[in-house]
Amino acid sequence: MITAGTLARPLPPDDHVKKPLKAKNLLTRISQLNVRKLLKRIMPHPSVILDNRYMAVFGKRIHDPNLWYLNRRSASGAVAVACFICYMPPAGHMLSAVALSMVFRVNLPLAVAMVWISNPVTIPPMFYFAYAVGSWMTGVAPKGFDLDFWTTPHNWLGVLTPLGIGMVVCAFAFAAVGYYATQALWRWSLRREIAQRRSRYLEMRTQAVAAALVSESVVSTPSSSRQT
Repeated sequence: MITAGTLARPLPPDDHVKKPLKAKNLLTRISQLNVRKLLKRIMPHPSVILDNRYMAVFGKRIHDPNLWYLNRRSASGAVAVACFICYMPPAGHMLSAVALSMVFRVNLPLAVAMVWISNPVTIPPMFYFAYAVGSWMTGVAPKGFDLDFWTTPHNWLGVLTPLGIGMVVCAFAFAAVGYYATQALWRWSLRREIAQRRSRYLEMRTQAVAAALVSESVVSTPSSSRQT
């Protein structure tokens, strides 16, 4: 039954109206992305790393300021180190990230944070992909998701060779992708920030010139008493 209250009730917005707004908000967030701030947000606090008892093995070298400074080179190098470690055997990733960060003098906290790309959820697909790559390179047909095969220990020896080859290849490839992707994102973010600063400067300059012209016109115009 249609009543006056039903007619007065506002209609719900259509779905095709909501989606452009969400897409616009997403594009706005992407356009406002600051890579440096984003990386600092995911980096752990230095005390979290330094208070770890296992960090004592690195001695005073871990306090090198260059390991804690974030710039384009140190960030892209840290991502590359972490991506390489992600395809290594899942043991001691944090210590490996610290050691390689000291060797290549890249940002240590970022490398430690990014190694968590490899976690209990992502390890199975990542390592099976490495096994498939190694099987393709060695000319061996990869085994599918056969539960009986993977739960039988004596079958694992035949998997180690293609898995090891695939892990090394994927580690170098993933590190290269992470390095150049971080470099590209950092450059894009920096260019966008410079363009925004230039736009704000030109806008302020235009407003200042317009205000100066208005003030000059007011000063040069005689008052009504002088005109008579």
